[in-house]
Amino acid sequence: MATCLPFGTIPFKPHFPRPAKITCSSTTAQSQLAKQHLLSLISDQDRGLKTQNNPAKLTSIVSAIDDLAALGKDSITTGGSLSATWRLLWTTEKEQLFIIQNASLFGTRTGDVLQVIDVEQRVLNNVITFPPDGVFFVRSDIAVASKQRVNFKFTSAVLRGKNWEIPLPPFGQGW
Repeated sequence: MATCLPFGTIPFKPHFPRPAKITCSSTTAQSQLAKQHLLSLISDQDRGLKTQNNPAKLTSIVSAIDDLAALGKDSITTGGSLSATWRLLWTTEKEQLFIIQNASLFGTRTGDVLQVIDVEQRVLNNVITFPPDGVFFVRSDIAVASKQRVNFKFTSAVLRGKNWEIPLPPFGQGW
């Protein structure tokens, strides 16, 4: 296995008829730049609320997502490293944006919006917090469909406050 030296050369070895020159760019460096570009595009979008009324910004963000996806096209994104608690930074998902935007209807504001994934246990939970005591919680079952796709199906949902709880019918599935 050769070590990739960005724009470098492999030193001459006697069994090569001439020095082999390898030029390559660091995929990791490209991915980090693409990630930083995407993060800068979404940083002022209030989790996607502002993007809803800005088609040009939406196009730029989706393009940056596509660029990042292309850089990772051969990677496995459905393994154990997917199992974590992820904070939502941006979405186009209308139901989540509605809840985020209308938290004041419940006399609160939106706190963290999280996705808790456990690939081994085949569980995905969406959590929208409403400080100090509220939460909207949606449980899902998941199944790894490919090296880069996880399918999900909602199984339960509840809206909970300090002294109350409203079970909601789960609906929806996707990837």
